[in-house]
Amino acid sequence: MKTAKDIMEKEVISITPETDITRAVELLLNNHINGVPVVDGDGTLKGILCQSDLIFQQKTISLPPILTFLDGIIPLSSSKKLEKEMKKIAAGTVAQAMVPDPVTVTPDTPVCDIAAMMVEKHFHTIPVVQDGKLLGIVGKEDVLRTLIKS
Repeated sequence: MKTAKDIMEKEVISITPETDITRAVELLLNNHINGVPVVDGDGTLKGILCQSDLIFQQKTISLPPILTFLDGIIPLSSSKKLEKEMKKIAAGTVAQAMVPDPVTVTPDTPVCDIAAMMVEKHFHTIPVVQDGKLLGIVGKEDVLRTLIKS
């Protein structure tokens, strides 16, 4: 049975949390990749930045519904969600736009489990981590290649 270590890309393009958003976009587009791991100076995985996180910046904010009562304004949804959306839209660095603590797999995770995660959770890129350190990355193309290799 094939595992993550058999199909993962070991030469991983990564960025740091301090990387400028513009630089991150260029990196994704120039390398034709959907997501990039975010690591610190020691190679510890801090998050992942995907195209969808950056496309989110083009989203318009929908104001939460409110109720006015006796000259008071009562929000009908969480203000934390609105605050989080506003921070992500205004992100200038990767740390502000990335998904912290992303779903990861270990080198011994079976390919069938990785494929199930990708389908069920709509993931395109999954970091391969051991003891917090980034070892590789598995993308949908890596899983697809298992169908043509004997």
